[in-house]
Amino acid sequence: MSNTGHSVKCHDLTTIWDKAQQTCIPCAKTPIKPGHEITPNCGFDDDGGRHEAPTKPCKTNTFNNGSSFHCTLCSLCPFQTERPCNTTADTVCGKVPVTQRIPTTDFPVTTLAYQGPNLTPTSPPSRSHNVSRAAWAVPLAILISIVLVALSAYVFGLKRKRGADILSAPLQTVLDNLDVLEELVILLDPESHVRKSTKHLASHCAFPSTWITYTYSMKDSKSPLKAVLEGVTCKNPDWTVGHLAKLLKQMERNDAIAALAKLKTNKTEV
Repeated sequence: MSNTGHSVKCHDLTTIWDKAQQTCIPCAKTPIKPGHEITPNCGFDDDGGRHEAPTKPCKTNTFNNGSSFHCTLCSLCPFQTERPCNTTADTVCGKVPVTQRIPTTDFPVTTLAYQGPNLTPTSPPSRSHNVSRAAWAVPLAILISIVLVALSAYVFGLKRKRGADILSAPLQTVLDNLDVLEELVILLDPESHVRKSTKHLASHCAFPSTWITYTYSMKDSKSPLKAVLEGVTCKNPDWTVGHLAKLLKQMERNDAIAALAKLKTNKTEV
């Protein structure tokens, strides 16, 4: 169908200008001849001049069964065509093959139960199960939280008890634990201008400087720290690991205190 009409006054291409009525009137009536469509303004201009025939055949891939003024594009079949389109009838498509049909999904349906004047929706049975699960899920979560808190407190208490046991253990415990003693020797025996060493510990334990110098002169055969600890346990047998930890804290040797924390007491841990 052409988009350009022959009439200036009638923009509807299915109408023509009627001079007598001074208005646009339909230029054709349906049904028209099948396989055809009307031309713009049925081929007439506003002065009554004819420019083309009132109708023309449908173009390729279009049709008109006579019920419309214009031809329509033929339909396309997604799978198979039983009868192709012609100028008077649309395409006839075949049925969708079984193997290519789109599967349907069944969805739960909410039914309406009549109860007096109102319709009340009835929920599926599975909804009640979900509600009951939600009802006990919250108490269960609270119970689990309480158990976790109690367990954490118990473990923390054990650690504090173990720490107290270590601090109250005899100083001899350090000498008996070779792994911890070796780590303390590595940390404290080396002389340093930055960090306090075994020399400062011996001074805190009231050992004379001559004894300290002699001990360091023999460090190739015996650790100065071990000599200090043995001397302290002899002079003060009541000293505990806590006394040593206090001196190390004054020396700002937290690394040595951390090594002391690795001690194991003779008490059986629960």
